[in-house]
Amino acid sequence: MEVEKIVHEAQAEQPRSRDAVVEDVEAGSKFKETYPASDVTISPAAERALIWKQDKRIIPLSAGIYLLCYLDRSNIGNAKTLNATKHQDLLSETHMTDYQYIISLMIFLVAYGLFEAPSNILLKKLRPSRWIAILMFGWGAIGMGLAGAHNYATVAVLRFFLGVFEAGLFPGLVYYLTFWYKSDERSIRVALILASATLAGAFGGAIAFGVGHINQGHGLSAWRWLFIIEGAPSCLSAFFVLFLLPDYPETVHWLTEDERALALGRLRVEGSKGLTNANWWQDAKATLADTRLWAHYAIYFGISAPFSSLSLFTPSITAGLGYKNLEAQLMTVPPYAVAYVVQILVSWSADHFDARALHSAVSATVGACGFLASAVLPPHAYAQRYGCLIVASAGAFACIPPLLGWLSSNIFSTASIGLAIALNIGLGGAPGQILGTWIYKTDEAAIGYPTGHWTNAGLLFLVAAGCGGLRAYYGWMNCKMLAGREDTEGVRLYRY
Repeated sequence: MEVEKIVHEAQAEQPRSRDAVVEDVEAGSKFKETYPASDVTISPAAERALIWKQDKRIIPLSAGIYLLCYLDRSNIGNAKTLNATKHQDLLSETHMTDYQYIISLMIFLVAYGLFEAPSNILLKKLRPSRWIAILMFGWGAIGMGLAGAHNYATVAVLRFFLGVFEAGLFPGLVYYLTFWYKSDERSIRVALILASATLAGAFGGAIAFGVGHINQGHGLSAWRWLFIIEGAPSCLSAFFVLFLLPDYPETVHWLTEDERALALGRLRVEGSKGLTNANWWQDAKATLADTRLWAHYAIYFGISAPFSSLSLFTPSITAGLGYKNLEAQLMTVPPYAVAYVVQILVSWSADHFDARALHSAVSATVGACGFLASAVLPPHAYAQRYGCLIVASAGAFACIPPLLGWLSSNIFSTASIGLAIALNIGLGGAPGQILGTWIYKTDEAAIGYPTGHWTNAGLLFLVAAGCGGLRAYYGWMNCKMLAGREDTEGVRLYRY
């Protein structure tokens, strides 16, 4: 539920002239920012038409961007196992040990955590289309550069810079949605974008399976072709993103004046203002001092280790289930395909019923049970453990979009939303993902990776408990604040 914020109607909806002008401080141009009067009823049909018009231009493009990003960050897991029995894999040809491989994964996540908050600041200053295009070209070029690596040092350095460029994309896209959508519209759209990661996981396995058949083509091993083939589309797509990704409702030319007024008016309270200069430092201090937000970060830490470990080690896990080489790549597809469908359904339900904490808690519990069953089943129970992997993946991935929607719906200032989302993924997500790189130990492959499964199960149970506890706290705060209001006439209420 949304943040309990008791604001007098006169303050929350101060009348604005229909000819009020907002200046684009960067471009120097002016756009009329018109707001419907507070007593004007917004037509549901007009609002639905506007949302659909926005969706067509924003969501498919954003999902495609994140799909390419996820391919380029997770293909190292495919490169590790591709043609490993022939010793023509990433580790063999770069003479890396398993320990050095884990370090290269961790280095990416260190950069990923450090650069998320600065990236969200630059996203607003440079405009989303420009900044995201720069990020795409950067990570695509670096991803292709990994094809030329011949030693551990090169892999480690390139993975660090890959983390620098990819750090800003996901928190940036979540922040970007707040310029266009209300809080009860974001979870499903975050899910549609995040679900492209599960599609990328499925496509990544299928692509790796196909690329494996061109091993030693033009003298290059298949894992080198994999980096080239999956990095090039990001570089090319950056130019399309620069011109096609809409920045803010205030600046696009495909909205009529009435549609722009509706787009801005309905986000008067709940959305970020793309062209508004906020008092960033004041909002940043308030965000850092807000203890309830740290509870969100802690919960996100718990979900990030399963997300990271599944992203990087699913090929290794399937290889440990009796599948080898190209077959192991192909068997990574079903867990991601099921997770994609479940993630969309759960996120739609979370928005529809305005119950994001409950949906995240239930999803985390389902995922935890999948990991728990994987941990206790005997190593040779391949079919059963593969089914558990599918359940675990579906639960873990479905948990994330409602969590992000829950966080963004509980913050209202422009700067605070961008910073809190970045901190959530930087302080909560990055350390959790770093943990996820260590828990699936190579020497446990023969016994079914029990450490990884037990760790993920425990963390997901903690996520479920954290969601329940924070939701109970919000409910208590709502009751406490409502009880303190004797006269609510003329008062607009916003709840946790």
